[in-house]
Amino acid sequence: MPFLFDYSYLIFVVPALLIAGMAQWNVKSAFSRYSRINNYRGYTGYEIARKILDDNGLYQVRIERVAGSLTDHFDPTKSVVRLSDTVYHSTSVAAIGVAAHEVGHAIQHNTGYLPIKIRSAIVPITNIGSTLAWPLAIFGIILGLEQLAMIGVWLFVIVVLFQLITLPVEFNASRRALKTIREEMILEGEEYTGAKRMLTAAALTYVAALIVAIGNLLRLLSIVNRNNRR
Repeated sequence: MPFLFDYSYLIFVVPALLIAGMAQWNVKSAFSRYSRINNYRGYTGYEIARKILDDNGLYQVRIERVAGSLTDHFDPTKSVVRLSDTVYHSTSVAAIGVAAHEVGHAIQHNTGYLPIKIRSAIVPITNIGSTLAWPLAIFGIILGLEQLAMIGVWLFVIVVLFQLITLPVEFNASRRALKTIREEMILEGEEYTGAKRMLTAAALTYVAALIVAIGNLLRLLSIVNRNNRR
């Protein structure tokens, strides 16, 4: 399908992918750097996660270990914070920052933080959109069905909106984490600065993901519009 390989990919997608690659390199570099610096109190990622959860009355939220690196996440459906191998037992500054960040998501759900409620609500349709947007648009173009192609475009718009609403969710979780780390004096001085730099680098990957989604949407619109004019 020659229309899939044209200038729009170079204009809209390639720059976005370069930005995303730089963001991923930056967060991995920051995590690697601050994983080599242990907090002087000897807290582990698990201990900090458990402490912050309990301090917020979230005794029912479990903490589980999950394989991999940077695979940490909060699962609201099972009320569990999952910490990766590189965070769970680690006493590094990076591990403390990541653990506190994931607990921040648990607190968001508990307090009814609006952006995370919106994001959770659109997850099902976002999954549909990310799977069917391009196929519907392509088949619409091939079959000459403009409406089918536009359905694909609108489904991808939802994907972009999901990435957009993810930004305040992630930035807020990091702010909550850093505030708790500072107020509870979990990390101080250079340790706190290191955790902040690492979480900032992680947050920028979500900005990059939004840019990639926008780039792909613009490319899809370009392809559909060009073929509609034929």
